[in-house]
Amino acid sequence: MLSMNTYLVSRLSNGFRLRVGLALFFFAVQACFGQSHVGRSRIETWRIEANDIDPKHYFGDTVANGQIGLVSSPEPFGVKQVLIDGAFDIPAAGEVSVIQRTFNFVKMGLSIDGVAVDSGSISNLRQVVDMKHALLSTRFDVGDKATVQYSWYALRELPFTALVDVSITAKRSIEIHPSSVMEAPRSLSGLQHFDHFEHDGNSSHDKIPLLTATGTTAGGRLLIAASNSFIFGEPAGGAPAVSFPVDPNGVHTMVFSKKLAPGTTYHFVMAGSTITSSHVADPKNEAERLTLYAVLEGRDRLVARHEEAWAELWKSDIVIEGDDETQRDVHSMLYHLYSFAQEGTSNGIAPMGLSGTGYSGHRFWDMETWMFPALLLLQPKMAESCLEYRIARLPAARRNAYDHGYKGAMFPWESAGSGDEDTPVFALTGPFEHHITADVGIAAWKYFCVTQDEKWLREKGWPLIKETADFWVSRVERNGPGHFDIKDVVPADEFATNVDNDAFTNAAAKENLEDACLAARVLGERAEPDWKVVHDNIPILRMANGVTREHSLYDGQPIKQADVNLLAYPLHEVRDPAAIRRDLEYYEGHLGNGPAMTRSIFSILFERLGEPEKALAEFKRGYKPNLRPPFGVMAEYADNNEVYFATAVGGLLQALLNGFGGLEITPQGLRQQRTRLPGSWKSIRLPRIGPESIHGL
Repeated sequence: MLSMNTYLVSRLSNGFRLRVGLALFFFAVQACFGQSHVGRSRIETWRIEANDIDPKHYFGDTVANGQIGLVSSPEPFGVKQVLIDGAFDIPAAGEVSVIQRTFNFVKMGLSIDGVAVDSGSISNLRQVVDMKHALLSTRFDVGDKATVQYSWYALRELPFTALVDVSITAKRSIEIHPSSVMEAPRSLSGLQHFDHFEHDGNSSHDKIPLLTATGTTAGGRLLIAASNSFIFGEPAGGAPAVSFPVDPNGVHTMVFSKKLAPGTTYHFVMAGSTITSSHVADPKNEAERLTLYAVLEGRDRLVARHEEAWAELWKSDIVIEGDDETQRDVHSMLYHLYSFAQEGTSNGIAPMGLSGTGYSGHRFWDMETWMFPALLLLQPKMAESCLEYRIARLPAARRNAYDHGYKGAMFPWESAGSGDEDTPVFALTGPFEHHITADVGIAAWKYFCVTQDEKWLREKGWPLIKETADFWVSRVERNGPGHFDIKDVVPADEFATNVDNDAFTNAAAKENLEDACLAARVLGERAEPDWKVVHDNIPILRMANGVTREHSLYDGQPIKQADVNLLAYPLHEVRDPAAIRRDLEYYEGHLGNGPAMTRSIFSILFERLGEPEKALAEFKRGYKPNLRPPFGVMAEYADNNEVYFATAVGGLLQALLNGFGGLEITPQGLRQQRTRLPGSWKSIRLPRIGPESIHGL
């Protein structure tokens, strides 16, 4: 197994060589001779600036910390929505669980000299996403009165807490009236209650104002609470007086006023927290406690801890030299994936992360097959949280198998809070897209392969691997040698429904069974003899031209997304380069208008076949048409506007790590293969990969 801090693939005139020094290992490969790299551009690789914002074509970016997500708006101090992970409710009978929006507890208002600031009264609007420090800043002018700037932080170290850091610079003498606007989402159809009081602070002269809201979700299952307060920079006793007016529409606010002289800047912070009864028994009091904690910690300490946490995350980076535009895009991908995950939880990740309620916030194969592998190499503890999500719901998967007449564990295609099947009844993917069970088992084995953590494998990974393998033993139909068929499934290519012997489903089942045998050997456990028997007799179909046949009825139809090509990566069913190329060239010509992930698989396979320019072209085709203004957030399809699609990011990062970076996960740990880079890239460097990312392992 390789033990290293940094992997490096670079262009060198003397070809492939290995350098060792200062306890760092560097792998370098030669790119095509005679090609020159492009000159270094002036593109900022850590910031995305939006200077020409069109509200009619605005797709908000998300500031998140793996628990709460704040989605931006072009309106001054506006918030499109706030998501809270781990909170699901069924809004009405016959529907399925939906991730919950919580109160817009970071939404603010501002009046200057008695006039409300809105989109019609501002100019020079500019927003910046600072990916390195994980914040979004907004700046605008209010006529000849003031310049306003504020930044959002979803605090990394306080998962239920966020800050709005505000500075107002007076251009002339003005009086400002900033306010907290505790806006309730429409999904809170139950009684909404607002409360406010001033809590005793550090002394009798120091009161802490709190605005608190609680509400019941539409299905009545959850109580959601949020609370916020102001943090002022004045010494004790000198802070502005805070009042709690209710406007004629019943909106509850928390307001203060301040007179500013020309040229002076007034700085204050609004801190708030939100939590639900799915997280704690008493969400109202806990939201207030967390807000009080934030206020008494103070802005500087909170932001310092936030920045330290993100600096630690960014030690696992993907550094491309020679292509600043791609480097910026890759930083955006990493920023969003890191923002949507959190170590030490059992939350998992939804396809849209914490950017919205797309797919109801459910967990699919998107997590194990697309996002988990990238996190496993970059942030293994975040990857472990994805598996913790499945481990916590293993009893539900056992029940699901029993309900369908099978053994072991059968994971649902769509999973929310309970771990029961949460696919809408009209969708056949719920009862029939069974490859998800193999995806879970394979992910558990991969985690061991990278970490080599036998204690984890025995205590947590083995039950997942064993019981998913047991499922396939009962799922196959035994129709003679070489014909242990898996019939009536929805494939990864969801254009096909209820077909027999789908290539990816069959190959994933085989890999799941093989992994179970390997895991048993590592642990000294007994491998079920039927695991190998079933593995050896599951068929992989072929067409007359030698191309792997997607399923028994496949006859050249367009495909939605990768299915057969997944047999070469991430699976290991198709290994011969000629067979990989044959399948790649055939299905590349049959790809329909599907989601973005397939191009990342094509990129990996072209790179491994020694065609880096094609690999780069496929990599860029996998996301460039999907970027939406003004921040380049990722849409699921090239022709729709469902953002932010974290699943695609997972695949694209795998193209960098496992394609251009040459990394391969083996039972003995990570290996790095020789690769060739596109001519426009000088090098790709992967600092702190795999076990090097885990502290205290």
